[in-house]
Amino acid sequence: MTLTPSSATPHTILVATSSAYDHAGLEQTLARHGYHVRVVSRGNEALEVARSGDVALAVVDVALAGSASLELCQLVRQLCGPQVPLYLLSTAPHPEEHARALHIGATDYLPLSMEADDLAEKILVRLHAILPAPATRALPTMATLEVNYHTMLAGSPDTILLMQRGTNLLLDVNRRARQHFGLTEAELVQTDLPSLCPPLQPDGRTSNAVFAEQVAAVMGGATQMVALTMRHSTGRLIDCELRMVPLNSGEHRLMHVRVVDVTARNRAAALRDGKNKLLEMIARSALQGEIMKRLMLLIESQSPDVICTVMLLGPDGRTVAAATGPRMPRAYLDALVGLPIGPSAGSCGTAMYRRATVIVADIDHDPLWTPYREVAARFGLRACWSIPIMQDSSTVIGSFAMYYRTARTPADDELDLIGTASHLAGIAITRARREEELLRHREHLEELVAARTLELLQSKEQAEQVNEELTAALENLSLTQEELVRRDKLAALGALVAGVAHELNTPIGNSLVMASTMSERTAELRRELEGGLRRSVLETYLDQAASADQVVLRNLNRAAALVASFRHIAVDGANSQRSRFLLGEQVGHLLHAMEADLRRQGVTLEQEIDQSLKLDSYATPLLQALRQLIDNAVVHGFGSGKLGKAGTLRVAAYDSSGGGDSGGEIAIDVIDDGIGIPGGNLPRIYDPFFTTRMGAGGSGLGLYVTHNIVTGVLGGHIDVASKVGLGTRFTLRLPKTAPL
Repeated sequence: MTLTPSSATPHTILVATSSAYDHAGLEQTLARHGYHVRVVSRGNEALEVARSGDVALAVVDVALAGSASLELCQLVRQLCGPQVPLYLLSTAPHPEEHARALHIGATDYLPLSMEADDLAEKILVRLHAILPAPATRALPTMATLEVNYHTMLAGSPDTILLMQRGTNLLLDVNRRARQHFGLTEAELVQTDLPSLCPPLQPDGRTSNAVFAEQVAAVMGGATQMVALTMRHSTGRLIDCELRMVPLNSGEHRLMHVRVVDVTARNRAAALRDGKNKLLEMIARSALQGEIMKRLMLLIESQSPDVICTVMLLGPDGRTVAAATGPRMPRAYLDALVGLPIGPSAGSCGTAMYRRATVIVADIDHDPLWTPYREVAARFGLRACWSIPIMQDSSTVIGSFAMYYRTARTPADDELDLIGTASHLAGIAITRARREEELLRHREHLEELVAARTLELLQSKEQAEQVNEELTAALENLSLTQEELVRRDKLAALGALVAGVAHELNTPIGNSLVMASTMSERTAELRRELEGGLRRSVLETYLDQAASADQVVLRNLNRAAALVASFRHIAVDGANSQRSRFLLGEQVGHLLHAMEADLRRQGVTLEQEIDQSLKLDSYATPLLQALRQLIDNAVVHGFGSGKLGKAGTLRVAAYDSSGGGDSGGEIAIDVIDDGIGIPGGNLPRIYDPFFTTRMGAGGSGLGLYVTHNIVTGVLGGHIDVASKVGLGTRFTLRLPKTAPL
């Protein structure tokens, strides 16, 4: 009996706890009796609720009560008054704590682990909202207790049968059993259990034999679960699992049988296995027709009475090109070929047109089937659900349809089934079409290869003919080239001889002039000597002779220097000693020897040389080339342009390739901040006898010799970059191992 509190009585249940508790379950139970649960997790919040005057009962967690004197509980008791029940909850109940709780006036001391339903019942009884359970008097013992089996069967949600062993007759059934088999209770209890099965099981054995074997196994204790195919009153087969328990009641031999319908589970497993086999067929490139047939048979096995078809859209994108279905009459499929798709073209044509699923539950009354209603009626088709088969999100390639001979709408699982079928069909058809396209491309490629091969053969013949002509022309060209080389050599030799003659002509001519002059002076002196030689004449002659000696000696030295420089024009590495050396060590000696002279000329020398660089090359020609570049910078970069003013000359060497000791190359920079080289002179700086200081000591052979050393003996190359007024950079790029 439930008692409802009046509006004047407090109706708030205060629950103060910081621990996890099933507040929702407590609130739900108490709310049915008009009580509101107020849950707080702090002591000040609990006191605020207690002051409201609307607390009917308080439940306080000992963990929030403070010290051993339980101050919070005492304050709640004072604020609520002695008439309000106070329950204490403890995570670890203890007798001493229990005694303290009762001492401060607690109504009861409970464990925090108490179930919410039990606590709610205790609260409601305390508040007189419900009556306590009556005292248990004269309850039957297990020996005297009798249970009404029929009443227990009727309330079970499962299909329950009570069978007599031996005869297999059904003695009792519940309501779920009548729904399961579509038979009345009177019909069921007048039959035996094997009669609820088809004559044959899926393995081909009779149902009577299979059932007898399974019952024997249950009685022998081998199993309690039996797999059996049973039958609905409509003839629909049901995959079942029977769980059988023998019952003995005196002289009666009974069997308690619980029947579970596993048809949906078995169909789901069959669908999963069928999908895997279809994907294997697609992966093996099985024929499209075989894949479509297997797919439609798989879907037909999932839904009773369904007839599946697949229609393919033609290349024009407007008409049906093909239709297939293993259980659909051929005449109906042939009638579909060539039909146009559109907004009212039956289920399949409309689905392909709309690119969306079309459900027609009753063909006889749906306007989409108006043009084709007579054809469908001729073959007994009443419902058709169709979904487009898509190659991608926008390209329709066909439709998958499920037909029924009765008017009906699909369930959710049937919509999922047709969606799965459409997806698998799309994969199979797209794969087949791509393979066909690949085959066409392969055949076309073979044709292209054959045509190209023919063209290449013809080109080869033409090339051979042209090659013969080119060979003859090459022979003529070789002869012409040899003649040009001879002429170039002669021209170069002529230019070199002309340059040598020009350079030597001046000192030799000066020496000849002075020698002839002194010859005339000597003849005059002899004549003076015969008439009596005066001292003044002799002194004049001696002065002239000394002057002539200086001129002759200077010009002859000049000629000797020119001859020495001419000898360096033809650089020969065979006369140089090849060795492995540290570049920094060799260049350092050279720069140290030149540093004092450069300092006197106002040139500051800087060097930045990687001391680990090793070369297998010719040290002497390399140092000669560097000296020529340094002298060139001093003479042409600083000597005239800056009138002897201070300048900076920097020599740097580094590995420009990152190779090992014997691989890659090194770079040497000779950089000055002198007057620079005019752009018009840069192409000629390596020409022999080209100089901008003719008559000022320059022969025009320094850079020419340097170029020959770098490109010839050392096997490298030389680059130059210069701007007038900003200086010049010469870069030598040399292999770490010079050519032999």
